[in-house]
Amino acid sequence: MKTNLYKLICTGILIGLTACDRPLSDDVEFATYASNGDVFLDGFTAGLNYFPFEGSKLDAFTVDSEVSYDGEASMRFDVPNFGDPGGAYAGAIFPTDSPRDLSGYDALTFWAKATKAATINEIGFGNNFGENKFLVTKTNLRVSTNWVKYIIPIPDPSKLIAESGLFWYSEGPEDGDGYTFWVDEVQFEKLNTVAQPRPAILNGEDVEQSTFTDLTIPVTGLTQTFNLANGVNQTVNAAPGYFTFETSNPGVALVNEQGVVTTLNEGTAVITALVGGVRAAGSLTLNVGGAFELAPTPTRPAANVISVYSDAYTNVNIDFYNGFFEPFQTTLGGDDLNINGNRIINYTDFNFVGIQFGRVNASAMTSLHIDLYIPEGINLNANSFIDIELQDYGSDAVTGGGDDTVSRIKITADRLETGQWITLDIPLSDFTALTTRTNLGLILFQGSAEINELLVDNIYFYTE
Repeated sequence: MKTNLYKLICTGILIGLTACDRPLSDDVEFATYASNGDVFLDGFTAGLNYFPFEGSKLDAFTVDSEVSYDGEASMRFDVPNFGDPGGAYAGAIFPTDSPRDLSGYDALTFWAKATKAATINEIGFGNNFGENKFLVTKTNLRVSTNWVKYIIPIPDPSKLIAESGLFWYSEGPEDGDGYTFWVDEVQFEKLNTVAQPRPAILNGEDVEQSTFTDLTIPVTGLTQTFNLANGVNQTVNAAPGYFTFETSNPGVALVNEQGVVTTLNEGTAVITALVGGVRAAGSLTLNVGGAFELAPTPTRPAANVISVYSDAYTNVNIDFYNGFFEPFQTTLGGDDLNINGNRIINYTDFNFVGIQFGRVNASAMTSLHIDLYIPEGINLNANSFIDIELQDYGSDAVTGGGDDTVSRIKITADRLETGQWITLDIPLSDFTALTTRTNLGLILFQGSAEINELLVDNIYFYTE
């Protein structure tokens, strides 16, 4: 499983607009942007720039005048090997100085090939200096050693009247090894064969969730699927800006244009969405209760703690809060809840889920602390349980490197409650199969079938 967490090296530019008091004449024509769809043919189109992501290989991109699909040059990307001091991965955005009107196109297209069969983690458009309001991402794009044309549909072209993020990508080593891939003839096109739009929120699932007042909850799993001329159903991840969100009960919960829900009062509200007038599959039903009681604030000295997730301490780096393990995982959510500045991990459709973090040497620690919350309305029984698993990546600090160790303990029904925080202080010696604790990097939660919602807070290792 490859994960790319990144931040832009560049900072955004804020342009202030001032308004005049006099009304505008009906004869005024507002300025529009050029509708040029070219990105890279035999070179950059005018005004196109290159900005690598922070932590990436800065010189991963070059213009290659010896390899091309058509014409005299292509974009060459050199993905580094694992441990390369020049950067952990390859990734960059290609914004333009002046926005473009791309509303007349229905897809970004390009040709690509690689030195070996590989899977590009993320590639798309809409990544720029600012809020990435219309970001589109195709994940896990398969490339081969032959030139192939790829099509990334635009979820709703009418939104792209002033887009500056024309192309972006992010890719890490394949099984620890770097490789090279080429991209050519990058352009926005009007194909007229991008059909049958099927937008979705929450990955098309109808999710029902118990929650509380005064919470903010982002709507996740935003996708758009089109049928292409070759019969392929192409799905892309789409930014909230493409969606029009709706609430069935604004007195209970409101949802803004970024798909962030704010719960106001007790009751039930259903959140739905549309893209380009097409109803999105999936919905979020919120059963809102009263005010929420936060987990107890940790009081152990910071010097005795290695914190994975807690507002009370400085945390290690998190790779992901929800590593999706196909094909059996159903769990949605992650670092989703924010209650007056208090962050809480929120899982729905919970069956099992993993949190991967920066390698932790916990050999001097004696215990693991976790606070769990099972919402009211879940009917626990004598067979209810939550398993907690720790994984150490061994001396090479690499998952699957041959020296990993894993150990699991079971929190049985007699230790579980609903509607209140469950505080767990677990001796690390209870993880009997964990032969080393010098490169801990993964904690996994698994629950019995009736525990389909789970909140998690204050994950840390400590010594008394």
